[in-house]
Amino acid sequence: MTNEQRITHGVDIDKFGAFADYAAANPNEVQLGLGARSTYEGTCAHSLATMDAYTLETETIERETREYTIPYGGWKEVLDAGGWVGATDRMEPIEVALSALASCINVGITINALANGVDIEELQTHVQTDFDPAVLFGLADLDESASVFENTTAEVEITGKNLDAEQIDAWAQRAPVYALVSLAQEIDLTVNATTTEVAADD
Repeated sequence: MTNEQRITHGVDIDKFGAFADYAAANPNEVQLGLGARSTYEGTCAHSLATMDAYTLETETIERETREYTIPYGGWKEVLDAGGWVGATDRMEPIEVALSALASCINVGITINALANGVDIEELQTHVQTDFDPAVLFGLADLDESASVFENTTAEVEITGKNLDAEQIDAWAQRAPVYALVSLAQEIDLTVNATTTEVAADD
C-alpha cells in the first residue's frame, strides 16, 4: 500500500470515487447482464443451481472460478412428513432468497456509508417472513399468490459514528434485491418451456 492510497473497509476511496464519477457520466457502460440456471436432480424439489458468466455492457466475463454451485432442496422435517424417502436438509430457495436480501441490504448500507463518509463498525441484518405453502402444493389457486408471504421484516443492527436511522433506512432501500422483492418492477417475466417427449415404457 502506498502512502497516497486511502483504504477504508477494504475499498480504495479514490478509486471508488473515480468509478462513481465514471458510472454517473457513462451509465450505459456499467450495465450488468446476470443469470443463473438450475438442473433437476431426480428427487422432487432437489436441484443444483449454477451461476457463472455475466455481461458487463457488451463484454462477457467467464472464468472457472465463477462456476458457483448451490444444492437446493427443502427442510428435512417437512420432507419427512410429505413422504420423501431418506430426506436430508438442504438449502431451501426461500431462505436463500432471504439471505440474499439481508446481504444485499448490507451492501446498500455499506456502499452508501462509504460514499458519505460514515464509518460503520458492526452491521447485521436479519430478514424473516411467514410463509404459507398452500399455493406451492396446489391447495390454493394462483390468484392467491399475493398472500403467500406475510409479516416480512428486516431488522438492521448497526454500530458506528454519526449514524442516522432514517438515512440508514434509505440506504437499505437502495439495495438491488430489496427493489427486486419489495417494489413494483417493470419486469415482464416470461417462462419459456421447451418440452422433449420421452418414449413410453413397453
